[in-house]
Amino acid sequence: MKLSFMAALLFGGICFGQNNTDASLYMKADKISYLTDIGSESGDLYSTIGHHGPAVENEWMALRIYFSDKVAIDVYNKAKKGLELKAAHWYPTPEQQKEGWGADYYKVGATVGLGGVRLWDGEKVVPLNPVTNRLAHVGKTATTSYMEMISRGVPYKGKKVDIKVRVTVFSGKREAKVEAFSLNGEKVQFVTGVNYFKGFETKKGKNYIAVWGTHPEDVAAEVVGIGAAIKYNPKDYVKNTDDGTQYLLISKPAKYLTTEIVSASAKENEINNLEKLEAYMK
Repeated sequence: MKLSFMAALLFGGICFGQNNTDASLYMKADKISYLTDIGSESGDLYSTIGHHGPAVENEWMALRIYFSDKVAIDVYNKAKKGLELKAAHWYPTPEQQKEGWGADYYKVGATVGLGGVRLWDGEKVVPLNPVTNRLAHVGKTATTSYMEMISRGVPYKGKKVDIKVRVTVFSGKREAKVEAFSLNGEKVQFVTGVNYFKGFETKKGKNYIAVWGTHPEDVAAEVVGIGAAIKYNPKDYVKNTDDGTQYLLISKPAKYLTTEIVSASAKENEINNLEKLEAYMK
């Protein structure tokens, strides 16, 4: 008996099912036409791009990379599972938030945010700025969505390096993957980590750092406790430090580095406190 093409896909295990991820990149003046690529020689399109940079989401959270000198990773937490980015554009109304939409409870400030990437010159953190050009790219596969930020011509130890940061979200998987590349082929020391504020609780394991607390009130309709965590391979790092606003991980000289990041909200059902977040990280 011959199967139809569709039946062959279903019974042959080729069907991937629904992709519960999405990517978003658009000019603030035009919320209809979505882009895949954009660039700027100044390195700063913070005020002209929607949600201040490229963004991706899975069912549990959305993430964006600031298209500015920060190149930090920010989080949009959700109260219930689902995709909201294309409808909320990162900033749902107070009424929508009270109806169960997510919100931007996370505040980055001057830090790396959650899993953002910078460099280490042996003495201090080096931002991915100034640049000769900064480029953003978003894309989607059958089961993932991803965003990339390339910072070209970053001054580093008397040279200029090109650094790419890629964030990938996976359908059906809470944690996102963050990758950093030295595109010139030269080894650099990457810096990553997670920020925190006064009153936060912290849990650390041999390969993770998890924090929980409330960020300073900013654009959200209410203050909600949120958790953030980074999972890493301790063999990739030579130093951990705490500057009073963020826990930082300083890598060995490398051309490539990868971590995983997770965020959760007190308003969700699954992971709504630090104990549950730590259990998940373990």
